Amino acid sequence: MVLSQFAKRSFTTLCASVSRKGSCIYGGCPHGNSSIYVRGLSANVSASEQMNLIKQLRERTSAPIKDVKSALIASNWDIETAQKELRKRGVVLASKKSSRMAAEGLLALAQNEKKAAVIELNCETDFVARNEIFQHLALSLARQALLVGNWPQQSSTPVSLGPEYFENMKINLTHPKLSGEMLVQNAITGVAAIMGENVKFGRGFAISTSSHGVLSTYLHTSPQPGLGRIAGIVSLEAEDENAPLDALDRVGSELAMHVVAAKPLFLTKELVRSDALEGEREILKSQAESTGKSSMAIEKMVEGRLRKYFEEVVLMEQKFVVNDAINVKTLMSNLSKEVGSPVKIGSFFRMEVGEEIQ
Repeated sequence: MVLSQFAKRSFTTLCASVSRKGSCIYGGCPHGNSSIYVRGLSANVSASEQMNLIKQLRERTSAPIKDVKSALIASNWDIETAQKELRKRGVVLASKKSSRMAAEGLLALAQNEKKAAVIELNCETDFVARNEIFQHLALSLARQALLVGNWPQQSSTPVSLGPEYFENMKINLTHPKLSGEMLVQNAITGVAAIMGENVKFGRGFAISTSSHGVLSTYLHTSPQPGLGRIAGIVSLEAEDENAPLDALDRVGSELAMHVVAAKPLFLTKELVRSDALEGEREILKSQAESTGKSSMAIEKMVEGRLRKYFEEVVLMEQKFVVNDAINVKTLMSNLSKEVGSPVKIGSFFRMEVGEEIQ
């Protein structure tokens, strides 16, 4: 059959119209291979193939099934287009949820022989904290912080790694559902989109030790190596550069666990802040005065309770959790004798998920 010029123009217009919708099925369509468009029609995608596509996209994105299905239908069952659409929707959802409280999450720790970096990645629920994508991001952030760390070679106090530290920093993710090089903030937003709740960087710290010291770490409630809800880090340093470090490694690991359990605030009594000490003294004095005893007796009561206070908050005065027959000061004295050189605690650090979130 020979078409008139009018019919040909009408046929071409029709094909152009429907091809923009991904459904040109007429033979001889000048806008592309008709078989490509046949697959675009949901009516021509079998039920089993639809289920397979839903399963694949669900595995790729972890998005809710109803969102996965609607994205596939809207994209004429093209899985790549649907995935992009879900990510677009997710980013919008993530921005809407960014003001919600995110007090759950995990700490991620990365370390080498002389340095360690620990970061806190927060989310809204423990369910998300257990997700492998969330955990992959947390570990990647810690490793990136350690990799590009430009903090001092040795520091007596932990160096803060706030959000500004990661600004404009790129990270390479290798998870099947989120991979490639991207800005840190984009990676966090991407995980928030996949998880469907607020995900944010909480804080980070770095700590280092001397060339003749050891850096020991401990993670409590750890779902996998490098992750946990509480972190303890201790730096031990020997005065003699030739002192064996094996004993320092052993005691350092026990002290890192002690720091997690005992929650020390200060290394020595001399380092207790004057305002904290005076505040505690005022409280103890007020409590003692309520007994009605003499001023001399009250003073003795206050001094006795202050010693108890030091045992609670000062690391060197605390009873050692592994052996409460001794305190940490005695432990360090014994260690110094064992290695034949004075050994000191260079620094210590304790961090817990959500402790600074109001």
